[in-house]
Amino acid sequence: MIRHVRVLLAAHMRDERRAGEVGLVIIPFGVVALLVIPMAVGIDTPLLDRIGPGLFWTVLVLFGVVVTQRQSATVGDARRDVLTLLGVDPAARFAAAALAATILLVVFAAAIALVTVVLYDPAIAGAAWLALLVPLACAGIAMVGTIAVAVAGGLGSRSSLAPLLAVPIAVPILLAAAQATEGLRAGAGILRWILLLAVVDVVLALAGVLTARPLEES
Repeated sequence: MIRHVRVLLAAHMRDERRAGEVGLVIIPFGVVALLVIPMAVGIDTPLLDRIGPGLFWTVLVLFGVVVTQRQSATVGDARRDVLTLLGVDPAARFAAAALAATILLVVFAAAIALVTVVLYDPAIAGAAWLALLVPLACAGIAMVGTIAVAVAGGLGSRSSLAPLLAVPIAVPILLAAAQATEGLRAGAGILRWILLLAVVDVVLALAGVLTARPLEES
């Protein structure tokens, strides 16, 4: 199974390298979303400093669902049929899709984090914790999106229904990440929020692996 995950992960990353949707389309749109907010609220430096981290996480969740949806959509029916005939475990397919989406989301998060720092200049103490916080949040968003795409695909409406399923489920991830960032700003402990994100990721991973075959059969 580990070999299957490795091969499928390489295939997902090769598809993204050829299409370039995350780098050429989604990242620029995320940057534009962050650029538009100061125009709407005005150049109020204290306000921008206060809302910057929250906007970062909101953009990451909303555009992260799009990244995951596009990543999962690259696997067409023909490829799924071939993988099924080859005996590839659906759980391996879920793991590979979620890992690929996580990697792309970390790249997306790094890009919009630079823009957030330049535009909003948020004062965050202990920013090194973000090196753990961002991957945990990205992994959770990736798994939520991958499961939502599989559920929506079984209902025959992947493109329209998947974001509606994924965004509400991703709200706990958004809240935990936002609260952890606020804790860093206030100099408070954030271990409980880190543990919450880790628990959510484990639950999502188990849910994805256990439901991969029933969703495939549906």
